[in-house]
Amino acid sequence: MGEICWGETIFQSLCKELNLSTRASEQNCRDVSERITEEATRICKESKRIQDSGDVETWAMTLAQHRLQQCIQYYQLGQNAGTLELHSTLSAIVYRYITPPQVQSSYQARLELIKDFLQAFYLETLNAFRKETQLPVTYRPRTLLELAEYMAFTERYGKRRIPLARGRSQQLIILRAQTFSQQQPRESFVDLEQAAQGGNESDTTNHDSLLGLVRAAMVMESNDSESDSLRQTVVEELIAYLEEHKQQDCADYFALRLQDLPTREIEEILGLTPRQRDYLQQRFKYHLLRFALGHRWELVHQWLEADLERDLGLLPHQWQEFLNQIGASDQNLLSLKQQGLSEVEIAKVLNCKTAQIQKRWFKLLELAWEIRNSSISGAGASTDE
Repeated sequence: MGEICWGETIFQSLCKELNLSTRASEQNCRDVSERITEEATRICKESKRIQDSGDVETWAMTLAQHRLQQCIQYYQLGQNAGTLELHSTLSAIVYRYITPPQVQSSYQARLELIKDFLQAFYLETLNAFRKETQLPVTYRPRTLLELAEYMAFTERYGKRRIPLARGRSQQLIILRAQTFSQQQPRESFVDLEQAAQGGNESDTTNHDSLLGLVRAAMVMESNDSESDSLRQTVVEELIAYLEEHKQQDCADYFALRLQDLPTREIEEILGLTPRQRDYLQQRFKYHLLRFALGHRWELVHQWLEADLERDLGLLPHQWQEFLNQIGASDQNLLSLKQQGLSEVEIAKVLNCKTAQIQKRWFKLLELAWEIRNSSISGAGASTDE
């Protein structure tokens, strides 16, 4: 009985305020007030926290008033300004999560993608509005007040927090934007090398040659689900590797680079000066190389199609050059690797420690990458000439 009484009180209060604040018809005001009241009441019923508070009526009035004020604000803006305000608000939320397929024209391409994404999101929101307010599937806002009600709902709907694993949550519109972005055909990817370099640096060391080859594989467009799966596994395992080695700041840096954020914005998010960010970037590069040539070299090389079964990605003449540059002891190590022996087994055969085997194998992988990259660089130079 009490709920019916305060529900009617809220409804009458909303009707009165809408009549004073808008030029909508009496029936239009009543319809919108009823929907807002029902939404606030439903939220209070479903929320254990509100039910346990002992003051459900105050909560319901607060929620209803918040929704009413949003609706009035959009009404006062009018159709054109209100639509622009909503579009700007949602665009600002999803901007960093939608990556364009053409990095060279990323700003303009991103704006176009956001426009396409929001058109689909507005349709999803309209369907959700119909369902939650129990309106027919043919319903469309026809008056300015109804349009304002729908725009206010759209903003709230997009900002809803969706629970995720490990106690985390995310806004619904961000989850939708991430899914939309992943479905776009990509001509180039934000990649490991770009993440390591921070975007603009030009490096010439052999280590950076390895990163260049990693990048070459990242940017290749592929419809091969196995290749896509391997790429995702590499990213996930690299982040896990960084966290395992207590390099959470490196993992955060990598995650931000994968979102194609500019360097200045990364510095702002992480609270770093340019010098601190540069130091973090170099530390990340160090761990990336340890991961790629040591910790999970099999996974990375398989993904790059440069595993032992493919002669470490070397052409026949490059492979011969590689063999010519390594001594008999390392050739023996290579042969044992090709036979599929573990590092422990190889250490027993060669009568040395496992750490020594790991270090020697790291050096062999570096040499293979150096030979492959020097050949690519030479071909590029001759083409330019």
